Amino acid sequence: MDSFIGIRFKKGTAKRFQEFSRTHFKSHTEALETMLDFFFYNKISPKEKLGPTGRTIEANLKKRINAVIAIMRNMEKSQTKPTVAMLESLFRTEEPKKKPLILEKKIIGEQKEVRFREKQNYNNEL
Repeated sequence: MDSFIGIRFKKGTAKRFQEFSRTHFKSHTEALETMLDFFFYNKISPKEKLGPTGRTIEANLKKRINAVIAIMRNMEKSQTKPTVAMLESLFRTEEPKKKPLILEKKIIGEQKEVRFREKQNYNNEL
C-alpha cells in the first residue's frame, strides 16, 4: 500500500477540490494525478488561458452572421431588385402605344358640308 502525505491547503480551496474530485473521479489522488498529467502531456501552464471560450466564439459568430445578413439585404435592395425590374421591363411583350405622326392630319373630323353642289337639271327629268 502506498503511503500518504499531508499537504496544507486553504479551507475553501480544499472544499472546492473535494467537490470536484467526488463528481469526476473515484479518489482525490486520482483527480490530482489526472490534472498533473493533463498539464504535463499538453505542455501548458495552469496559469495560461487556452483561448476564447465557447460563449465568446458564439457571440463573435452571431455578430459576423448579422453583419453578413445586413450586407445581403443591402445588396438585394440596391442591386438585385432594380436589375430584375429592368430585365422584366425589357422582356415585356406589350405593344407600344401608337401615336399619330406630327405631320399626319386628322381627315375624319375635318369633313364639313359640301360647299358646291351640282345643279340639278329639271328639264331632263320631265
